[in-house]
Amino acid sequence: MTVDTFLQKADALEKKGMMALFASDYKLLKSEVETASGQLREERLAAEKAGKRGAYCPPATPSLGSKELLASFRTLPPARRGIQVKDALRMLLARKYPCR
Repeated sequence: MTVDTFLQKADALEKKGMMALFASDYKLLKSEVETASGQLREERLAAEKAGKRGAYCPPATPSLGSKELLASFRTLPPARRGIQVKDALRMLLARKYPCR
């Protein structure tokens, strides 16, 4: 899913308030982020196993809230919102948890 589509769905859900928790798009967006997070984690672990540095270096207990995620996605210029959620999430994690 592209960031643009993700944000359109998220904006529509925000307008529903608490009822958004029961909407199918809520589950869809949650699944999209969980899938992308899992894939990025596996990429990072594979890079580390190969002796390379991953795209990001999280602490033992990383935290990332939905407001932070959406705020980061919204900073992307409209022309760049065609990228996949996974790629935007990678950029956010690299900014938040840089490897030193």
